[in-house]
Amino acid sequence: MAFRADEAAANGYERARSYLVSRNFTPAERERSEKALLEIVDECGPVVEGYPTWHPLVSNHDDRNPETYPSDRCGYRGLDHTIYFAHGFLTCPYVNGQEVIDSAHGLPYHPRASITAELIDAPFYNTGTQPVLVRCEWSSSLEPGKMVPKSLAVPLMLEQELPVWRWSSRAENWETMRPYLLGAPHGSRSSLFVSQDTALAMKKVYMAMVESGMFGPMKMG
Repeated sequence: MAFRADEAAANGYERARSYLVSRNFTPAERERSEKALLEIVDECGPVVEGYPTWHPLVSNHDDRNPETYPSDRCGYRGLDHTIYFAHGFLTCPYVNGQEVIDSAHGLPYHPRASITAELIDAPFYNTGTQPVLVRCEWSSSLEPGKMVPKSLAVPLMLEQELPVWRWSSRAENWETMRPYLLGAPHGSRSSLFVSQDTALAMKKVYMAMVESGMFGPMKMG
């Protein structure tokens, strides 16, 4: 089935709304929550299921164990009840939202993006949580639809994948790597992070590395 970005984004939004806008809220709280959620989507892009491993929000990981979700393995502390957006995530801990903010601001320097975090003055998930919005603020303009341009996506992918040759004994095919390099949800040629043109450029560059033999022979099956 063809990947339909609009449909995937709409489904993601409904999933996030049902998760974050509690039925226990008063009508006024629900209204505030829904309005704030729409503003976050407008700013940070569509709801997603997972990030490309080169995305600045998750790229602070062990090189041998790439991550597709923000967690303590990417340098964050205190995350709980979390929803992901293309260029940010909302997390709703009960205890200490400041711990999330401090950990996000303590991440290593990134040459093309800044990671910021702040408490959100709107109810999310349940009463008593301290919602924190962590943002990825790119230093370059994104494409329409909040897509990452190939001038950013290709070199970020290269920086991440190139060192693998030092320890790799087998090369992974594109189908195996696609969810890690395009993010989720994704289709065969695009995702909510990159357009078809960018995904094709990424595939060409990745396959050129594979075909050089630098990672070892291709894994079969």
